[in-house]
Amino acid sequence: MSPALLPSFRERVLIVGLPSARPILEALEAGTDRRFNIVGLVDDVEPADAPRLGPPLLGPLSRLAEIVEELRPHRVLVGLSERRRCTPVRALVESCLARGIAVEDATDFHERLVGKLALESLAPASLIYSKRFGPSRAQQILARVLSVIVAAAALVLFAPLLLVIAAAVKLDSSGPVLFVHTRLGARGTAFKLWKFRTMRDGQRRSEWERDNRDRVTRVGKWLRAFRLDELPQFVNVLRGEMNLVGPRPHPLSNLELFTLVARNMNERTGTPVSYYALRTMVRPGMTGWAQVRYRYANDLDEEIEKLRYDLYYVKHMSVALDARILLETVRVVLFGHRRQHDGRALVPATPSAALALSGRVNQGQPA
Repeated sequence: MSPALLPSFRERVLIVGLPSARPILEALEAGTDRRFNIVGLVDDVEPADAPRLGPPLLGPLSRLAEIVEELRPHRVLVGLSERRRCTPVRALVESCLARGIAVEDATDFHERLVGKLALESLAPASLIYSKRFGPSRAQQILARVLSVIVAAAALVLFAPLLLVIAAAVKLDSSGPVLFVHTRLGARGTAFKLWKFRTMRDGQRRSEWERDNRDRVTRVGKWLRAFRLDELPQFVNVLRGEMNLVGPRPHPLSNLELFTLVARNMNERTGTPVSYYALRTMVRPGMTGWAQVRYRYANDLDEEIEKLRYDLYYVKHMSVALDARILLETVRVVLFGHRRQHDGRALVPATPSAALALSGRVNQGQPA
């Protein structure tokens, strides 16, 4: 019996298109997901010219039906740069779909694998005509109802803790107990966000936590580590300005900058579309997918990386995803964040031209 046909608990995956193979292979190698086994690659590239990616290059697109017949993969990922002209539609329909083999866009597979959107390959037209991007009306109502119920209960249950924290902030350093800052909310509206103050008064150097670390108070370090400085935002939730879960609200002063940085990122079409505006499709949250996956951002490159996670949440917002985020947030509150090395995020950022604009960052307290 062929090795490809031997019983296996891992899903055999065939990738059609070399450009999409590298990020998928890197994600599988870097992560802990062992459900997938890449059995080979198919593309119209000479073997000598093909990059060494690990899985073998099995042949050109014209041999796709034969390769599928031989390997019997469970899933075929299609990631060709010019789909309309060279996608082997007949082979995909007759050899794959007709036999129950799943056929999926490689970009969508990678997105699900890493939990973030690949902005560089995100076609604007796919957003405009997509029925999947953004939460349904029912999902938004359910998230709002749950947020109000939990926020009201939390303010009652945590009232003694809020008083203790307020006293500690006041005794630890001079200044107000609360930090009130204008932030960007749903549909681009501005609102006043409440937090316990974690920094001493003084000149703010930038929006990044790294540049203001020496101003963080003793109490502030503990509040930030366990996210307790965010507790006053239960009031923002009751006022309708936030939900429990959603993208973290950015300072209003950063709107122009981040809009500019997020533009011209699309390498596939080159269309100057600012994907940053899509964050405001939903209410901002006290915690979010980017928060539990990426922690604090310390420069524009890392902020763009967090945007990828935020947009993944906007696209896939659901009760199940919200529950996962809340459980991870509870873990942080109980045990604190793992220490970040040299002040950088736990996940490597993807290089971009964003740092060229870093000198335009407005002054403010980090999010």
